[in-house]
Amino acid sequence: MLGDDGGRNRRESDNRVNARPAHIDGERYDEDSVRVRPSRHGSRPRTRTRPSHEQARRGTVVVVDRGRFRCLVDGEAVTAMRARELGRHAIVVGDHVRLVGDMSGGPDALARIVTVTERISELRRTADDTDPTERVVVANADQLVMVTAIADPPPRTGFIDRCLVAAFTAGLDPLLCLTKGDLGDATELFDTYDVLSVPAVVVRRDAPLDELAQRLQGRTSVLIGHSGVGKSSLVNRLVPNADRAIGDVSKIGKGRHTSSSAILLPLPGGGSVIDTPGIRSFGLAHVSADD
Repeated sequence: MLGDDGGRNRRESDNRVNARPAHIDGERYDEDSVRVRPSRHGSRPRTRTRPSHEQARRGTVVVVDRGRFRCLVDGEAVTAMRARELGRHAIVVGDHVRLVGDMSGGPDALARIVTVTERISELRRTADDTDPTERVVVANADQLVMVTAIADPPPRTGFIDRCLVAAFTAGLDPLLCLTKGDLGDATELFDTYDVLSVPAVVVRRDAPLDELAQRLQGRTSVLIGHSGVGKSSLVNRLVPNADRAIGDVSKIGKGRHTSSSAILLPLPGGGSVIDTPGIRSFGLAHVSADD
């Protein structure tokens, strides 16, 4: 019996080996014709290896709006998105980045930010002194320009003091810019902050901005101040055709102008200014006495 079973098994095996491919409707089919449906989870093993992006180009973020980033790459405006490998890494105005993808600048062009280089500075603030959540306002600036009016509205020294604390904590050089110099006397404010060796300039509507422009040349300066102090007028005088420049670099997606966010603008004589929206308060919950 064992011999008969062994013989039958060998014959069945030989039949399978020598089996001829089937023919259906004149077509030849065998085991190589079977199509295997790919797995929904992918067939390639996962790897931690990431592309090197050796051909990535360098740029600077000038506007951030709803998950899209407007960058200057070799002087040209490029719209980009965050690459997945960056995760939840925050990208802010002033960040130096590396980009790949479509950088043609066309209406439908979209590049990817693949690297955010190490920052040399971070200007941070909180909503108020009780808010534990801090946010980075801008990155890589080296000068904080506190814009305040001598009159209409009157100067708020408490706000200036807070800006000074934020500047010293971030390692930025402070500069006090007093606007509307034709409406009042700046002597008292000068004396108040002279003991802290804080430089100050006074600008008038009917006078050139030579002294201020000289202090901004070759630097990345953040302009910060309350609404109504003349900050926008100051930017328009510092940057020729500033309104058109803001429109060009802040067009993201369908071209909405981002008047409620910070924007970086190159200066004609070198350097750049970062115009921030008017703010009501400057929280310092992230600053401790040790700082």
